[in-house]
Amino acid sequence: MKNQANINDAVDLLKRLIATPSVSRDEAAAADVMEGYMQEKGLSPQRSGNNLWCMSDGFDAENPTILLNAHIDTVKPVAGWQHDPFTPVVEDGKLYGLGSNDCGGGLMALLQAFMILCTEKNPFNLVYLASCEEEVSGKNGIESVLSLLPKIDFAIVGEPTGMQPAIAEKGLMVIDATAHGKAGHAARNEGDNAIYHAIKDIQWLAEWQFPKQTDLLGPVKQTVTIINAGTQHNVIPDACTFTIDVRSNECYTNEEIFAFFQEHLTSELKARSFRLSSSSIPMEHSFVQACIREGLTPFGSPTLSDQALMRFPSLKLGPGESSRSHTADEYIKISEIDDAISLYVKLLRNMTA
Repeated sequence: MKNQANINDAVDLLKRLIATPSVSRDEAAAADVMEGYMQEKGLSPQRSGNNLWCMSDGFDAENPTILLNAHIDTVKPVAGWQHDPFTPVVEDGKLYGLGSNDCGGGLMALLQAFMILCTEKNPFNLVYLASCEEEVSGKNGIESVLSLLPKIDFAIVGEPTGMQPAIAEKGLMVIDATAHGKAGHAARNEGDNAIYHAIKDIQWLAEWQFPKQTDLLGPVKQTVTIINAGTQHNVIPDACTFTIDVRSNECYTNEEIFAFFQEHLTSELKARSFRLSSSSIPMEHSFVQACIREGLTPFGSPTLSDQALMRFPSLKLGPGESSRSHTADEYIKISEIDDAISLYVKLLRNMTA
């Protein structure tokens, strides 16, 4: 182990967090654990709701400010766990537990890197932020505290990426659609079946492909995921509702996609939000170039994170693998946390070289 004291601290704290259920919107106890640890280490955390942040000493407004962010909340445990999701267990170098991979590993590694770098003189300021409600894109999460932070010039989001830099991320928009018809008796030739109108719109959505796409994020992807209609077998339904999950690339805003759907679909559409935008960072950015010099491979991520709410350059870079997230027997390798601490520190030291 290259950072024995740091890795021991990271693993011990992560075990405490795993043993403290922190499903989205119920993270107060986990935030208490994080706050207590920071105070024990001589940090001065600030707190808003269940979000916690610290700034490096000697903050200089003339220097750029880098945000190190990861989330403390988890999804609910899925079926199929062979371990207790809230009992941390280490087996064969793997720490099992809910939230260990998503994103306890990044949360711990970024905190240790922050504390290491705070002992040095750097040409940048650091802000470490442990945020809540990431898994539900909640408004009491990172969105509620960004205005309380100093101006951020760049952010690292510690989501599990195998410590490869995700320099672009798809956005998300959820649309509730309602196809309208007219009720009638199913035995007679009357009424106007809303299901048939919905089918036409759903078929169009299945076949349509937006022309603009990139190598990093590929095409916009729209998928109908929920449908509901009818009250009983002999009544023509006068309404059919369905839900569209839209994953936007960086070529289109969510507003543009929604307006286009309104032009081409007959169903009534209502977007739940436009706020979860796609994001990207230029390949020329000094941190991306530092990653490339270390032999890392930039890529585009299809999964959503708090990066969608950041209006400044950012990327995802964290220990663990996205494929382990939200699965039974989720785990993080202790060696992955160890390696991540070292790599975060090295990349930040070298980003302006």
